[in-house]
Amino acid sequence: MIKLPDDVSRETMERLEVYSKLLEKWNPRINLVSRQTIPDLWARHFVDSAQIYSLAPQGFGKWVDLGSGGGFPGLVCAIIAAERDPSSVFTMVESDARKSVFLRTVIRETRLNAKVISDRIEKIPPLGAQVLSARALADLDTLLHFAERHLQESGTALFPKGVSWEKEVEIASRSWLFDWEATKSETESGAVVLRIGGISRV
Repeated sequence: MIKLPDDVSRETMERLEVYSKLLEKWNPRINLVSRQTIPDLWARHFVDSAQIYSLAPQGFGKWVDLGSGGGFPGLVCAIIAAERDPSSVFTMVESDARKSVFLRTVIRETRLNAKVISDRIEKIPPLGAQVLSARALADLDTLLHFAERHLQESGTALFPKGVSWEKEVEIASRSWLFDWEATKSETESGAVVLRIGGISRV
């Protein structure tokens, strides 16, 4: 059975439960996640997002989550960080106004040190992230364009990718130089989380 790490505290679990209840309440109206995944919400979305947090460098300060949608992985990582890295600041970038309202509602109800920017990724000023995440948003080549704009030079990008991840790395390597490490996903066979740094154009 896939589950959250054993060392997740009661307070963190309470925040995650508040989040999950809000998600189930809002989802029929604004389609935050696929309806078919709701029965398996914890494994498909919460545990999947928590594993991304575990790959972040220690002592990060500013985490930016692009195309946050229903808040994965950004809100889950922000909830875990509320106890483990309380000085960290999270920014969710989401262009859909209704989803942005949902994200702000969860942030308020779970008392997170986070904010939401409701605009297009390519339009907002550079955010200077030390950690940059994005889940099911775009192909790797496009994500590296976003990272070039919003990630600090010494920062780390964390991008979960499906079974075709090697092909995406190959295509992106035609336009970009970057250091990468693939960690096998705990929740999906053949999938990985790419940990990327040192990004520059070819």
